Amino acid sequence: MKRIEKVFLLMLILTSFITNAQTADNQVPSAADAKKTELRYYYFPNLEAYFDLKEKVYLYKEQGEWVEAEELPKNYGGYSLYNKVKVNITDYDGDEPYLMIDIHKKKYPYNSKGRFTNQTASSE
Repeated sequence: MKRIEKVFLLMLILTSFITNAQTADNQVPSAADAKKTELRYYYFPNLEAYFDLKEKVYLYKEQGEWVEAEELPKNYGGYSLYNKVKVNITDYDGDEPYLMIDIHKKKYPYNSKGRFTNQTASSE
């Protein structure tokens, strides 16, 4: 019985090292590792875009590349900060929030009625 316990303990330790090594190589912040931060970004689920309150610029994808601009392009239909649904992003305050786009898309899926169960989402 002692040998089984030692083998189990060894496997547990190895798994821990492997998990830590994978996390260190991964550049995308983990939602589990996220800490509460000051509000810096709004996320717009229907645009899959961000607004940086610090730099006063929109971050959106254009031809597969993330672009930074003071205004959204005309094809976004005159969208503004005060129109439709926006989500306060409180789990990231670095310079590249789009690294977390997959997490934010799952956490705040687009809903045409602007309803979220999450407390940090707001509709105006």
